[in-house]
Amino acid sequence: MTLLIFMFLMALSENGLLLYLIHVDSGLHSPMYFFLSQLSFMDMCQTFAIGPKMTVDFFMKRSTISLTGCSAQIFFILIMGEAECLLLAAMSYDRYVAICHPLRYPVLLRRNICLNLTAVVWFGAFLLALVPSVYVLPLSYCNSNMIHHIFCDLPSILKLSCTDTSHFEKTLILSGFILLISPSAIIMTSYIYILVTVLWVRSTERSHKALSTCLSHLTVVGLFYGAALFKYLRPRSYQTSYQNDMVSLFCVIVTPVLNPIIYSLRNRDVLTALKKLFKKNIT
Repeated sequence: MTLLIFMFLMALSENGLLLYLIHVDSGLHSPMYFFLSQLSFMDMCQTFAIGPKMTVDFFMKRSTISLTGCSAQIFFILIMGEAECLLLAAMSYDRYVAICHPLRYPVLLRRNICLNLTAVVWFGAFLLALVPSVYVLPLSYCNSNMIHHIFCDLPSILKLSCTDTSHFEKTLILSGFILLISPSAIIMTSYIYILVTVLWVRSTERSHKALSTCLSHLTVVGLFYGAALFKYLRPRSYQTSYQNDMVSLFCVIVTPVLNPIIYSLRNRDVLTALKKLFKKNIT
C-alpha cells in the first residue's frame, strides 16, 4: 500500500509538472502540447478518483464506502478512461496533419478546432460513463457487500449484485468494443499515412524527429489499449479477481506515472523547457 501511495504522488507531481511546463513555456504552445496537457489533466483526475480515498483508508485503518460514493468513483474512473481513449485518436490525427500536411497544419488544427475536438472528447466520455455509473444504484445486492478491490470497479460491483446483469454486461462489452475499435481505426489509419509519408521524406533529421514523436504516442497507445482490451472485453467467466486488480492498478496508477516519462524522455522541446525552468529557479 505504501508503494501505491508513492506512485499516486509520483503521478500527480509528474503530470502537474508537465501541465505547468506547457502552460508557462511559449515553445510548447502548439496543438500537440495542448492535447498532451489534456492527457496529463485526465491522468491527474483519474489518480485523484482513487488516491485520496485509498490514502485515508490506509491511515485510518478502515475501508468503507457508500453505494453513492462507489457510483461516483466508478463514474470518474470511467469518464477519464474513456476520454483518454478518444483523446489518443485526436492526438494521432494531430500527428497525421503535422507530418503529412505540414503547410496546412496551422489551419486544420487552429485553436478553435482543437477546443471543439476536446469538447467532443469530454462530452462523449461523459455520456458513456454516466449510464454504467447510474445503472449500479438501483441493483439489488443480496450477496456479500465486500468489494475485493482497492477501489470501486464496475466489474467488481456487478459481481456483488443478485440482479441478472447479463444483458447489461453484453451491452457493456459491445459498447466497449466499439469505443476501443473506432479510435483504434483512426490511430492505425493515421500512422499508416504517416509511415508512408516518412518513407518518402529525404531529410533524415526530419524523418527521425517525426518517428521519435510518433513512437512516444504509439507507446502510450499500446499501454492504454492493451490494458483496456484485456480488462473490459473479456467475458466475466474468464476474469479473475487478481487479474482485474492488476490490470485496474495498471490503468489508473501505473499508466499516469509512465505517460509523462514516455513523452518527456524522447521530446527535446519538453526537456529544453524543463532545463529552462530549473535554471530560472536556481538563479
